[in-house]
Amino acid sequence: MNATPPEISLVIPCYNEEGNLRELIKIIREAMVPLKVSYEVVITDDCSKDRSWEILTELAAGDPRIRVQRFVFNCGESAASWAGLKAARGKYLVTLDADLQNDPRDLPRFLEALKQFDCVCGTRIETRGKGDNFVRIASSRIANWVRNKLSGERISDAGCTYRAFKRECIENLKFFKGMHRFLPTLVRMEGFTVTEIPVSNNPRFAGQSHYGVWNRLFASFYDLLAVRWMKKRMFRYQIAEQIN
Repeated sequence: MNATPPEISLVIPCYNEEGNLRELIKIIREAMVPLKVSYEVVITDDCSKDRSWEILTELAAGDPRIRVQRFVFNCGESAASWAGLKAARGKYLVTLDADLQNDPRDLPRFLEALKQFDCVCGTRIETRGKGDNFVRIASSRIANWVRNKLSGERISDAGCTYRAFKRECIENLKFFKGMHRFLPTLVRMEGFTVTEIPVSNNPRFAGQSHYGVWNRLFASFYDLLAVRWMKKRMFRYQIAEQIN
């Protein structure tokens, strides 16, 4: 492994994505070449039942920039994302899905926005019709409205996990199940600046979606109440001076 940390770490959770992984890495390579910055791809396999791990080990053997790890048992997207973030070494961290609905070609726009903000979140509000059906679009909009109403947030697409942020944004965060849905809120609670940019929303390249109406509307409700409680009770402080 290169001892010098890369400029960018792309962090990707993976569960049963055997049909997407080779194309994903191909497009990431193509997107990164013009940027002329060092990077790594950190993929956490959430104990897939298909050939995902076999393909990941093959990809990693052929490119040291691809770092892969596998859970002993299935833990969910939040755990896979968090494990990847903890393993990542880059100055800037980018989270995206493995299904190619998130387009790596949007990366330059994220990096440009990071010059002014600490955390940049993708929003698919303008492009959802190109990659999702009516049920997914409707359930996502309702879920976003409920989350914003109860959390006092103003994120237009909390379900979009395509995000980029400075690594210090996550240094003091505490992991909990479902946290990937609330990362922008948690980052803002730590005092960092957050913005949104429009991103592409491609049709799924291969495989099946792991989320439906239940996931978007109901499964995260308890997590939302926890975040609401933390937002009201959390305090931040800064030390002005120290002696001895």
